[in-house]
Amino acid sequence: MLDTSLIEQLRGIFSELSNDYTFDVSVRENHPNRGQLLELLNDVVSVSDRLSLQENPGEGLAFDILKNGEKTGIRFRAVPTGHEFTSLLLAVLNADGKGKNLPDEFVTKRLKSLKGDIRLTTYMSLTCTNCPDVVQTLNAMAVINPRITHEAVDGAIYKEEADALDLQGVPAVFADGELLHVGRGNFGELLAKLEAHYGTETSEVEEQTIREYDVIVVGGGPAGVAAAVYSARKGLNVAVVAERVGGQVNETGGIENLISVPRTTGSKLADDLKNHMSEYPIDIFEHRSVENVTVENKQKIVLTQGGEIFTAPALIIATGASWRKLNVPGETEFIGRGVAFCPHCDGPFYKGKRVAVIGGGNSGIEAAIDLAGICSHVTVFEFLEELKADKVLQEKVKSLPNVEIFLHSQTTEVINNGEKVTGLKVKDRKTEEERVIDLDGVFVQIGLAPNSAAFKDVVKTNRFGEIEIDERARTDVPGIYAAGDVTTVPYKQIIISMGEGAKAALTAFDDRIRGVI
Repeated sequence: MLDTSLIEQLRGIFSELSNDYTFDVSVRENHPNRGQLLELLNDVVSVSDRLSLQENPGEGLAFDILKNGEKTGIRFRAVPTGHEFTSLLLAVLNADGKGKNLPDEFVTKRLKSLKGDIRLTTYMSLTCTNCPDVVQTLNAMAVINPRITHEAVDGAIYKEEADALDLQGVPAVFADGELLHVGRGNFGELLAKLEAHYGTETSEVEEQTIREYDVIVVGGGPAGVAAAVYSARKGLNVAVVAERVGGQVNETGGIENLISVPRTTGSKLADDLKNHMSEYPIDIFEHRSVENVTVENKQKIVLTQGGEIFTAPALIIATGASWRKLNVPGETEFIGRGVAFCPHCDGPFYKGKRVAVIGGGNSGIEAAIDLAGICSHVTVFEFLEELKADKVLQEKVKSLPNVEIFLHSQTTEVINNGEKVTGLKVKDRKTEEERVIDLDGVFVQIGLAPNSAAFKDVVKTNRFGEIEIDERARTDVPGIYAAGDVTTVPYKQIIISMGEGAKAALTAFDDRIRGVI
C-alpha cells in the first residue's frame, strides 16, 4: 500500500522510538476493509523493530495502540489513510513523548486537572481537511491524561452508526455519548469545552502564574508573528499568546498571492511562521484564550483562561477574525445538524439533498459551485442587491442548472424539527414578504468577524467590532497597538496583515524610546 519512498521516510520518523508499540487489531474475518487495514499496518510496522502487529477476531474493524503491552487510550475504528495517515503516525510519536503538537507544561496541567474518566469518540471522514487536527488533538490528550480515551471512527465504514446519530457534519466529537463539538477546532478550544463539560480539580492548576515581558503579542497569525519577530529583532523580551500559531491561515487551502512565494498552503505557511519565530528568543504560549485585559498605570495585564497573567508595557493585539455567523434563531443550536460552514468537509453529507448557501461573495459562490456537483439543488441567498463574487465565478454559477440565486434576501430563522434542520425562513428586503424554504442543510458563507470581544472594554471598536487604529497601528490607549484582520485596516489579506504587524512593533518600539510607554 505504501510506496518505497514513504516507507523510507517512516524509517527515519520512527528510528528513535524509545518504547515498543503494538497495533492490536480486532477485525471480522470477512470485513470488506480487513485486507486494506492489515496491509497498511504491516507496511508501517516493517519500518522499525519497535513496532508490531497482532490480530484478533472481532465483530467489526478496530485497532488499539499499545505501549509496552499497555493501552495508550487511542483507538481507531478506521483505516487511517488519506488525511488521517498523519494522525496514525503522530499517535505513536505522541505516546513516545515526541511530536510538535504536544502542549507545554501549563496546558498539560490544565488537561490533567479534568475531573473523572472521559470517553471521547470522533466521527470523521478521510476526505475532511479539518478532521485530522481534532483527531490528533484528542489522541494527544489521551496520551497525556490516562483517564481519557479517544477513538476515531470513519463514518463511511460505520455508516449505520453515523446515520443513527444523524450526523451532518464532521468532525463530530462525542463526550460519553453526548455531542460536544462539531467542525474545526484547536487544542485550546477543545480543552475549554472539556473543562466546561466535566469540570476541573483546581489543585492541579497553578492558581496564578505571572509572566513579565517587554511586549505581549496576542495572536499567532501573520500579523502577530510579524509583530513578534520585529519586536525580538529590537532586542525586546517578547511573548506570543495565541490559540494557535498560524491562526485563520491554518484553515486556508491554496495561497497564490503572497508576493515572492508563487504558491503555498495554509498549513505550510503556518509551519513557516512558527519556524521563523523559533529563530529568535520569542516565548510562544499556544492553546491560550484571553479572558480579560486591564491597564494599571503603564502596565498592560492580560489574563488567560486557566489563570496565567502576562504583563508588559506594550500590548499588540493581532487576534484576527473568525467565521461570521447569522445570529438568527436555530443557527447555533443546529451546527452539525444541518448548519455548516465548510462545504468541502460537510458537503458529502448532503449528496442528493437540497441545501442553501448564505452569502454571494467569492466564498459563497465557490461553495455553491462545489455543492452543485453533490446536491440535487442549491439556493443562494444574498443580502445585498447584487452578488459580490468575481465575475468569472458569477458566470460559472449562473450556468449551473441546479443553482438558484435570490438577491436582497435576509435570513431570519433556521427551521428545524427538534433533531435537524428542515428549512430556512427568508425575508425579501424589498417587499418585506417572508417565506419558508424547505431544505436539508444551510452553509453559512458571510465572511469573517473580528476576534475583539476580550478587548472591547479596553480599546475603542467600531460598529463591526473592529479595533480602531491610526496610521501607525496605535489604538486610543497608549501602549496598546493592534494589527491585521481584527482592526479597521482595509483589505483583509495575509500580506497586509504581515505589514501591519511589523508596523505595530516598530511603533511600539518608537514609543518606548520616546518614553510614551
